[in-house]
Amino acid sequence: MFIFGHIGITLGIFYLLSRLSSKNRFSANIPWVAFGALLPDFIDKPLGRIILAETIGSGRIFAHTLLFGLLLGLAGYYLYVQGKPELLIIAGASFCHILEDQMWDNPGVFFWPLFGWGFPKDTISGSFIEYLMAIFNRSYAPGLTEVFISEIIGLLIIILFTGKHIQDKRKEKSIA
Repeated sequence: MFIFGHIGITLGIFYLLSRLSSKNRFSANIPWVAFGALLPDFIDKPLGRIILAETIGSGRIFAHTLLFGLLLGLAGYYLYVQGKPELLIIAGASFCHILEDQMWDNPGVFFWPLFGWGFPKDTISGSFIEYLMAIFNRSYAPGLTEVFISEIIGLLIIILFTGKHIQDKRKEKSIA
């Protein structure tokens, strides 16, 4: 998955969960959900593909692990109990990212450090720019690939949320 897939699908998941909840204050949480949906990549891509490129050479390392999700969730719950829900929202969205990336297919990363302290290298080698170009080509080459379909679904969800937001703002102006 890529940017639209992670943000859009995670927003959709949070929206559905909020509709099932008795508290329906979802719109105020959209920025935190979007940030959390990209957090594992914000951490791991620069760290593993640029800073530690020679030793690790992977964009899926620490923040793509179950341990990261659990620790972030525990810290988020601690703050949630004190009336600060933002980190718990970020943790939930970050965990959705890990699930959307299907990290269970890569147990050496997902269950790190249970199977050892190292991380497997990416199959894409080269500089960070070459890596990004390969990812863009895989993600946005029209075809029925899993990544392309998830990007389209995510983009559609984002468009729906944007339309709803515009509609709500127009209603507010007409009432005032």
